[in-house]
Amino acid sequence: MIASPLNYTGGKFRLLPQLLPLFPGDTDTFVDLFCGGCNVGLNAPARQVIYNDIDPHLIRLYDTLRRLDRETVFQELEGIIDRWQLSRVSRYGYAHYGCTGSGGLTDYNRERYLALRADLNRRLLAGETDDFFYLMFYVAIVYAFNNMIRYNRRGEYNLPVGKRDFNRRMAEKLSAFLERIQAQDCRFTCQDFRTFDAGGLGPGDFVYADPPYLITRAAYNERGGWQDGDERDLLDFLDGLDARRVRFGLSNVLRSRGRENRILLNWLEDRRDRYQALRLRYSYANSSYHIKDRSLVTEEVLIVNFTPEGTQRNL
Repeated sequence: MIASPLNYTGGKFRLLPQLLPLFPGDTDTFVDLFCGGCNVGLNAPARQVIYNDIDPHLIRLYDTLRRLDRETVFQELEGIIDRWQLSRVSRYGYAHYGCTGSGGLTDYNRERYLALRADLNRRLLAGETDDFFYLMFYVAIVYAFNNMIRYNRRGEYNLPVGKRDFNRRMAEKLSAFLERIQAQDCRFTCQDFRTFDAGGLGPGDFVYADPPYLITRAAYNERGGWQDGDERDLLDFLDGLDARRVRFGLSNVLRSRGRENRILLNWLEDRRDRYQALRLRYSYANSSYHIKDRSLVTEEVLIVNFTPEGTQRNL
């Protein structure tokens, strides 16, 4: 399986061994409606993949990586790293920077990273968002805290520096990602799901939705980024797909740490003759098996409007 080159919050790479067998194997167009790190679309069994996300910079980053050849991408990335004098442990080792593997590279990279981030945001606010900008954006993500993506209210990238750099594992993941998206029949779109044009989809297609989870906390859902109205609108969107016999899969959580998603539970109960919730074994409550109160464990599911092979109705 191909992993995303981004450590995207809520990424489904660890769940792929459970998710992929539940997806239709005869899909013409696979829509990754909230693509995020692209882990699912990268590995989807389909003739064509549409990656969609509401973050324009994320989509433009992917489009830049898809259009540029591998040699150009790596040359430009190395040039950016060298220009801002950021660390390259895979080439020089930790001792070269006066750091250790356990302590990380935070102290060495902090001021250099902040200079890169400042120039990135200057270009962003000035509208200088060309291919070079998006390669800078990728480098900033790599050197940021937990390789995450987050913006402030002005739209500036605002993650602090992290402990790692563009190491060998990161380079391998990026290389595999480039190879896959450049060989795949795919395209990237930037639409709110409410305005996504699903009119051309039919029974041979499949829409996978992995939205922000209403009852959990994550960076992508800070400051009330996903509200009750968004949840209801998405469920209406999925009902619309079902009415046109388009297959869908919705990743979500029914319960998490003592909270319930009543909107989702009621919707599922009202449609129990058409939809089923397939429970997944992995939980985003890290090492949830350590939690003594089992009511606090996250109950993650894939909700589908068809019967996957090897499953039965009403699981």
